Amino acid sequence: MNYNWDWGVFFKSTGVGSETYLDWYIAGLGWTIAIAIVAWIIALTLGSILGVMRTVPNRIVSGIATCYVELFRNVPLLVQLFIWYFLVPDLLPQDLQEWYKQDLSPVTSAFLSVVVCLGLFTTARVCEQVRTGIQALPKGQESAARAMGFKLPQIYWNVLLPQAYRIIIPPLTSEFLNVFKNTSVASLIGLMELLAQTKQTAEFSANLFEAFTLATLIYFTLNMSLMLLMRLVEKKVAVPGLISVGGK
Repeated sequence: MNYNWDWGVFFKSTGVGSETYLDWYIAGLGWTIAIAIVAWIIALTLGSILGVMRTVPNRIVSGIATCYVELFRNVPLLVQLFIWYFLVPDLLPQDLQEWYKQDLSPVTSAFLSVVVCLGLFTTARVCEQVRTGIQALPKGQESAARAMGFKLPQIYWNVLLPQAYRIIIPPLTSEFLNVFKNTSVASLIGLMELLAQTKQTAEFSANLFEAFTLATLIYFTLNMSLMLLMRLVEKKVAVPGLISVGGK
């Protein structure tokens, strides 16, 4: 295959103001990171709460969390995104509908829809990781805490969750990386994140190979950096004898 790679294309003008194609990538990367971080905050917070709910000795509470997990985990992400973007705003009270559709810019409304959708979708997965981490702990942990007079909320907050998080750092890292990769669905509702900017660059410049190669390198570098960082965190917080780190 004889193809003349033109990496200088990213420094050329897009024809839109003074922007270069590289500026588009930087803007897209900014949106990708913003979506992923906000969605992850939602997922980690709600996922932890639901993970605890799934392990409490109350069938109603655990049943509610189970229903949530089964619903959000078994409906495709794209379907959920379209529901949040096209359907849910029409179900809001009239004042909120006007605020969402008229007062907010299209970019802001798209951002809110995708972070809520991605956050709630990932919540179901984080919930299962937290539940697994809690249930992997020795039963004696809870019994000892009760013997010391701890109430149930104190047992979870001071004893179970700190240890469970240490156990589930590897799967949580995978979920965090998936959040970054799943931000690409935002392009389907008009939010110009990294994938959307890549498509736009390919169309405007006609340099298809360069455009998608750069996007691939950005995604790969970003995810590898996060993975290496989380490995350092895993080793730092590991409890000797509780979990193995690095296969040792």
